[in-house]
Amino acid sequence: MYKNLRCAPPDVLMEYSQYMRVIKNRASRTVEQYQNDIILFLCYIKAKADGLSTEPEDYINVDISKIDATFLSGVRPEHIYSFLSYVADKRGNKAGARARKLTSIKSFFKYLTVTTRQLKDNPAKDIDAPSGRNPLPKFLSLEESLLLLKTVSEDFSSASRERDTAILTLFLNCGMRLSELVGLNLSDFDREFESVRVLGKGSKERMVYLNAACKEALLAYLPVRNADDQIKDKNALFISTRQHNRISKKTVQWLVKKYLEKSGLGNKHYSTHKLRHTAATLMYRSGKVDVRVLKDILGHEQLNTTQIYTHVSNESMKNAMNENPLSSVRPVIKKSSDGEG
Repeated sequence: MYKNLRCAPPDVLMEYSQYMRVIKNRASRTVEQYQNDIILFLCYIKAKADGLSTEPEDYINVDISKIDATFLSGVRPEHIYSFLSYVADKRGNKAGARARKLTSIKSFFKYLTVTTRQLKDNPAKDIDAPSGRNPLPKFLSLEESLLLLKTVSEDFSSASRERDTAILTLFLNCGMRLSELVGLNLSDFDREFESVRVLGKGSKERMVYLNAACKEALLAYLPVRNADDQIKDKNALFISTRQHNRISKKTVQWLVKKYLEKSGLGNKHYSTHKLRHTAATLMYRSGKVDVRVLKDILGHEQLNTTQIYTHVSNESMKNAMNENPLSSVRPVIKKSSDGEG
């Protein structure tokens, strides 16, 4: 959306974006997403104000470059409600996508009213986020996880076997995001490779402790990595075998897909993010990881984000019922005497 504009974004939006990057320390990808959401909203209300078409293909003709605080002071809650209805009906946005757009709009108007005081009233303040069903995360079972690890570790024909084994081991044990994994540096680890400093969303650091499987996989990979005398990024942990530079997200996504297919799991639409879900689900289902600890491991800002992993399977619920100490208490059945019944 941002790239398709024929006009320049308004100054008020660029100032907001700079604030989000520099002061709030939001990741570039997050800021870009907020920008795109707000641009779409500004195009919609400007098109409405000017009597122009709001069809998606006509948005490049809407000039929002001159939008300022004076124009935005005329925005009312009904305009935001109208926009949310529009993206639902015309753009097919489901509840989650609409909620994200509303979050962007709320952040923008909070900046204008609270941070810079360019506006007196916040039209988005009291608008509730669209409610919708939160789908349960998709994840590999324990058996599928073991099969995937076995497949990659026994692929002796691959020149990157040790690297790929370490990557999948970290995904399935630590629940890292894709961006966090490719961004790992040698300097992030302690001397014994028992913990690693991870740079998460919003440039927030957290410490992740490594279990025996992770440590052994890394120690098996490092001699192979260090034998490459063409490495360009000396600090990067995972190196591309072709470019001899830090491995890219696309390469990791490709190798995960490759080994899922080799394991016979390619038809289940798993991905790198599904491996993160898998790690979280397996840790929680073990019964030994408190949801608050899991929140810190995954780098979630809010506990309610982590609570999606507290779902349990029908089998788990059945087992829980059977573990009730009263489950063995049987009702007394009165036997009928002769001649009755």
